[in-house]
Amino acid sequence: MTDIKCTPFYYLLIIFLLVNLIKCKSYYPVVIIHGVLTGSDSMEQISSRIQEAHPGTQIFNTPRYAGWSSLEPMWHQVEEIGEDLMAISAAFPEGINLLGYSQGGLLARAILQRFPQHNVRTFISLSSPQAGQYGTKFLHLFFPDLVCETAYELFYSKVGQHTSVGNYWNDPYHQELYFKYSKFLPFVNNEEQSVNTTDYKLGLTKLKKLVLIGGPDDGVITPWQSSQFGFYQFNETVVEMRDREIYRTDAIGLKTLDKAKKLNIHTVPGIPHDQWHKNMTLVDLYILPYLD
Repeated sequence: MTDIKCTPFYYLLIIFLLVNLIKCKSYYPVVIIHGVLTGSDSMEQISSRIQEAHPGTQIFNTPRYAGWSSLEPMWHQVEEIGEDLMAISAAFPEGINLLGYSQGGLLARAILQRFPQHNVRTFISLSSPQAGQYGTKFLHLFFPDLVCETAYELFYSKVGQHTSVGNYWNDPYHQELYFKYSKFLPFVNNEEQSVNTTDYKLGLTKLKKLVLIGGPDDGVITPWQSSQFGFYQFNETVVEMRDREIYRTDAIGLKTLDKAKKLNIHTVPGIPHDQWHKNMTLVDLYILPYLD
């Protein structure tokens, strides 16, 4: 009797099974964008956890705009990091995933909108000021005397708009100045129409998943619901995302994604702002399941 282990068929079968096993265990590359006043080193812990849980995952942890340079205007950062992301997209035509933390999550979202030809499958926004910021706690590092009530005097000016924070400062009491001076957030939120309005919506609606993560104990993102596109109305009462005009009018595609069950929102209590990317339990529960 012929021993089947010695036949060419047997070896072909083994090769077939191995190839398919490798395919089954492969993961899409992940691009990571750090927060303000930090750098790629701050994201090494979450990068290592992703690679540990998903062996073979290629991580691209952007080194651009680290430290004080993270305060440069948002559009400058969007252009340069966006070009990097598009180069990675071209190298992996089957698709990539994107994770942004804090300011990096807003940068990441704007990159998707600015470059709608991207091939990002899942975008995870980790405690990011997607609807803007109206809190000065972290700003005291470089503006020690700054308070919310008068911050608009700085940020809603030509000088203030040369800072990243000024670009997404959203003062509910001075909306007329917000729309007059802000060169970034009103446009990426399609609150102000531009020649790129259609592209800004397309860049998000083509996602397979949009994941918004935030929580009530953040302590920096203000209001914390901004991480989920909620924000203050004029009297500092928070309006949740689904009750805001940006959702009702489907300005950037949030409603489209939601109706298609592509929008995932996670509210996680007990996590201060500087721990979202360091708490491995949170990473395991709310990030890894989306990194296919």
